[in-house]
Amino acid sequence: MVYKAQSGHPGGSLSCIDILVGLYRSAMRFDPDNPGWGDRDRFVMSKGHASPAVYSILRDVGVLEDSDLDGFRSLGSVCQGHVDRKWTEGVDFSAGSLGMGLSFGLGSALAARLDVSERHTWVLLGDGEIQEGQIWEAAMAASHLEVANLTAIIDRNRIQNDNFVDDQMRVGDVASKFHSFGWNVIEIDGHDMSEIVSALSEAKASDGPTAIVAATVKGKGVSFMEDNPAFHGAAPNDEQYAEAMEELS
Repeated sequence: MVYKAQSGHPGGSLSCIDILVGLYRSAMRFDPDNPGWGDRDRFVMSKGHASPAVYSILRDVGVLEDSDLDGFRSLGSVCQGHVDRKWTEGVDFSAGSLGMGLSFGLGSALAARLDVSERHTWVLLGDGEIQEGQIWEAAMAASHLEVANLTAIIDRNRIQNDNFVDDQMRVGDVASKFHSFGWNVIEIDGHDMSEIVSALSEAKASDGPTAIVAATVKGKGVSFMEDNPAFHGAAPNDEQYAEAMEELS
């Protein structure tokens, strides 16, 4: 998608795709034949620029078609540059500005409580994104309100738009921060499927809000993209694309 459009965010999509596979294939209440099902779990891709990961998993489960992916980032396409629920079936949150997804997810989880529904809300956050103050307001409120049907997954790939997170603004010990806000915390390897599936299951059974801190690699699986800030939002050229596809095959 990113190569064809010559635009997009491959690094952060590759860092979280294993998490999305585990989520959609093992934990989420989701019916691909009825993506608008009212009692489905909700998924909030707060780091909405990682839309290629979302569109890939929606294609994998049968909500989107190859032709939809072919139109990525083109005018009128159902696969816009940032996820947008107005355009794409199976998308629950319209992203753009960072930092808002956890608040949105908290509202979604509270709505499920009011509806006496078993639906769970899952929010995927970037570790650069958690520099935003609104994240921590939501974290404090979720703990105070004892919202058990809310899970935040932090894609801890240690790189944001301009550079490494520690160079831009250190976020420190993310697990300890969420724990200090009263959350249950699980730390995992975000590329180990057994750890991902186990953590998602544990989170769903939790008696309070849960944060899964997933250690990941930006650009996972493509040697020249791995841990490389240059591929936060850059498309590969012809030679790079050929190399990437060979490595991923």
